[in-house]
Amino acid sequence: MPKYLLLKHYRGGPEQYRPSPPLDQWAPEDVEAHMAFLGHVGEMLRESGEYVDSQALTPQQTWVRYGGPGAAPVTTDGPHPETSDLVAGWYMVDVDSYERALEIAAYVSSEPGQGGKPLYEWIDVREIMSDGPSADEPA
Repeated sequence: MPKYLLLKHYRGGPEQYRPSPPLDQWAPEDVEAHMAFLGHVGEMLRESGEYVDSQALTPQQTWVRYGGPGAAPVTTDGPHPETSDLVAGWYMVDVDSYERALEIAAYVSSEPGQGGKPLYEWIDVREIMSDGPSADEPA
């Protein structure tokens, strides 16, 4: 079965269907309802046998690159990408089809926002590459 990564971005996507302020500007009960829904999605996927992993990420990030032979990694915390480019979290699912991955992503997009209204958030659906060369095959 194919695996898909369903990426949630901080304010990402083509164009916000229903613009919403950042989560840190929501009422506490709205944040609680939002997080409870995301937990529910994980439980639903576990029950259906489609769950692989899910994580939420903070917006803080560090860029790192190889420093060269014998050198320490080079790190920087800037320049920062656009907020929409930051990944907020993900679900990884193992499903029967691309269509099923889209169904799950659409459900995640219905997550409650301020006042309990659906966010209609864009969810980035990416298939996990599984047909790479094996260790026995030349690259």
